Amino acid sequence: MKIEFAPLNIPLRRRLQTAATLQWVFSFLALAQCCLAAFVLLALSDWWMLALLYAGWLWLDWDTPTSGGRRSQWVRSWTVWDFFREYFPITLVKTVDLDPKKNYIFGFHPHGVLVAGGFGNFCTEATGFSRLFPGLRSHLLMLPFWFRVPLFRDYIMFGGLVSSCKSSLSYLVSRPEGGNVAVIAVGGAPEALDARPGALKLQVRNRKGFIKLALKHGAQLVPVFSFGENELFDQMENPTGSPLRRLQNRLQSIMGVAMPLFHARGVFQYSFGLMPYRKPIHTVVGTPIPVVQTPSPTSEDIESLHKVYLQSLTELFEQHKLSYGLCEDQHLTFI
Repeated sequence: MKIEFAPLNIPLRRRLQTAATLQWVFSFLALAQCCLAAFVLLALSDWWMLALLYAGWLWLDWDTPTSGGRRSQWVRSWTVWDFFREYFPITLVKTVDLDPKKNYIFGFHPHGVLVAGGFGNFCTEATGFSRLFPGLRSHLLMLPFWFRVPLFRDYIMFGGLVSSCKSSLSYLVSRPEGGNVAVIAVGGAPEALDARPGALKLQVRNRKGFIKLALKHGAQLVPVFSFGENELFDQMENPTGSPLRRLQNRLQSIMGVAMPLFHARGVFQYSFGLMPYRKPIHTVVGTPIPVVQTPSPTSEDIESLHKVYLQSLTELFEQHKLSYGLCEDQHLTFI
């Protein structure tokens, strides 16, 4: 395989963009393991008392990821996230004003491999979320598994990440003062296994839990489509029914996390590696779907609102696809 190396005369700002994205990839793929290892080593060292104190703090703080988390505006505003945004670049597109007195559920599509657009737009201030939507606080929902990892859990909560369990979502969208935005990558881990350039299949037909909670708490539903999300990585061929896909599905059912075998470019060369391609991401926030609070929604209520949500998501995609590099004959497929 011929390797295409990056030129030596790359401007410093581009190198900083690459470094910022490299630390993000590392954080996503290996930081949790490093934090767990550091905690174990600390517990086995002469400084074991610090590990014991942290364990006590962990016990007292166990429910925080399901109770709104612990956002840090300082961490969300780090300069490193500006370089991360510029790497692709990432753009947050507002279509309408949102009332800060209401709570919202953003249905984020597609999941992609590493949810780069979801993180950049809703876990940092690099794309100006607080400026575009004043009075709203964004929270990206993440698998509960990651909030059991010492130290790592505290770091990700600083960005606004919270547990994706039912009680966590309910807590956010039931606050009477309003102003909370719960961002859900609706397709979840299974959709990540289909994330590759050109993919427009969304696993959403049987995803109705967020619809039920929106009805129960009267939260406004907002479809969000992130154009370019699937263009960042290639992935090994894993068609449905293949041995690789069966293994991935099995691991996902056991561990709760997807294991896509993805690849793109490297740090100093463009031929292979785990760095994402420099492809633009345009995350478009659609128009809210009015939801009447129904404390005990029936299956008919859920099905009816789900159909409205799918229609709104389709209209959002069709309205903006030509502006962001797609063709007229490209359409969403719901599975």
